[in-house]
Amino acid sequence: MTARSSADQIPFRYRAADSATGVTRDTAKRLAERLGVDETQAIHLALHDMAAKLLPQYEADEGPLTTTQIRQIKKGAPKGKKRSVRSSLFAEVESG
Repeated sequence: MTARSSADQIPFRYRAADSATGVTRDTAKRLAERLGVDETQAIHLALHDMAAKLLPQYEADEGPLTTTQIRQIKKGAPKGKKRSVRSSLFAEVESG
């Protein structure tokens, strides 16, 4: 395992009671045991889950497409007859 400098680490303190803003050491141990990992890995998994849910997973683009870009997309799109799909999910009601 690689040695880490103190700049790569942060202090972590468990809470005295479980709440919306933290967990006790007992809860962390139980969670780690349930996941089959150590406590540190359980913390990393939780942070990764939050990052995936809350942080953008792609780089921001330059905004809306320009008229030229839209024209290029339309030009490259396959041409053909326009077709419609008739749904058979609902029975047709005959009036009369």
